Amino acid sequence: MSAQKLRIAVYPGSFDPVTNGHLDLISRCAPLVDRLIVAVLRNAGKQPLFSVEERVEMLRQATAEMPNVEVDSFDGLLVEYARRRGACLLLRGIRAISDYEYELQMALMNRRLAPEIETMFMMAGEAYSFLSSRLVKEVIALGGDVSGLVPPQVEAKLKERLPARFPARGTTGQSPV
Repeated sequence: MSAQKLRIAVYPGSFDPVTNGHLDLISRCAPLVDRLIVAVLRNAGKQPLFSVEERVEMLRQATAEMPNVEVDSFDGLLVEYARRRGACLLLRGIRAISDYEYELQMALMNRRLAPEIETMFMMAGEAYSFLSSRLVKEVIALGGDVSGLVPPQVEAKLKERLPARFPARGTTGQSPV
C-alpha cells in the first residue's frame, strides 16, 4: 500500500495585521486540505506596522483552535517556499475585480515557475469584502471602531501601536470625518 500524499496549501500574505477577513478564508479553506500553512511574507521593501514575529504570533493566537493550520514566515519566491513545504496549492483571497486582475497575473507567473502548484481563489465573505489591513490601520489611527473586523487581541495591539490622532466621536462634539 502506498502512502497517501498530504494535500498541503499555503496562504501567503503580509497580514499586517490579520483581519477577520483573513480568518474567514483560513477557516473556509482549512477543511479542504490536510494542512494549511499561513505564511507571513518577510518583505524588506515594505515598512510594516508589526514585525514578522508579532504577525506570526497574532496569527497563531487567532488560529489556535484550528488543528490543521500552521503559521510560518518566508522570504523569496512563494513557489520556492511552497515546494520546500511540499504544498500543491496556493490560496489567494479575492475581494473585488481589482484584486482579481493582480492575483491573476501572480497566479500565471507562479504557474510558469511551478506548474505543479495550483492557485485557488476564494471569494471574500460578504461581510468582509471591503476589508483590508491597510483600511483597518487607517480607521484605528483616526479613532474609529474596528471591533468585529479584527480579533480582539489584534485590536488591542493596534490601539497600543497606533494611538488615535483624533478623539473618539462624541467626546468633543465634532467628528474627524
